[in-house]
Amino acid sequence: MATGRNHRPATRSRGIPEATVARLPLYLRALTALSERSVPTVSSEELAAAAGVNSAKLRKDFSYLGSYGTRGVGYDVEYLVYQISRELGLTQDWPVVIVGIGNLGAALANYGGFASRGFRVAALIDADPAMAGKPVAGMPVQHSDDLEKIISDNGVSIGVIATPAGAAQQVCERLVAAGVTSILNFAPTVLSVPDGVDVRKVDLSIELQILAFHEQRKAGEEAEAAGRKGPDGDVPAVMPA
Repeated sequence: MATGRNHRPATRSRGIPEATVARLPLYLRALTALSERSVPTVSSEELAAAAGVNSAKLRKDFSYLGSYGTRGVGYDVEYLVYQISRELGLTQDWPVVIVGIGNLGAALANYGGFASRGFRVAALIDADPAMAGKPVAGMPVQHSDDLEKIISDNGVSIGVIATPAGAAQQVCERLVAAGVTSILNFAPTVLSVPDGVDVRKVDLSIELQILAFHEQRKAGEEAEAAGRKGPDGDVPAVMPA
């Protein structure tokens, strides 16, 4: 099986827009669910609804893949699973290291979805000497002193940072210097990386703040609507001045 160090996804060379790339995992998740139910074909409307996008956008996205479906039949589910998996680079093996094995790092290590999606956790790394050798998700934690050797030995090009914010930039720099070119950052800080290194940031607190904004707005709209109603629950008529 090919490794991530020798192969890169085909999306950039094919000129697929980043917005489309960001939606491909949504389509793949919906298609995988259909495949598990042995559904042979799916219409663009059904798949769009399952992925949470509109059907016109889905058809445009699929046109970048060269997949147009069959009128009156729809899209072949198994073929689309393969096609999107190939575009995302998931038909090959991507060894990943997780750095920072606290509560979040341990939870990521125990996540069972990596292997089924083409990712193999090659190593768990932590700076705490007391963690060295401790088994987490069936793997012994290795000390960060060996980070460079671990990356080289396992051909790692993707690193996951789950350290405290204060340590994240230094860890990032070591990962990059060792050859890692893609980083998934869970630390609550913005990382500085050189050109050619991709960073995806996952900040749970920001996502919760966005949800809080929407909750506050909904509460305000409900209060405003209640204030416009008269004593019998109807909106009062506007009286002339």
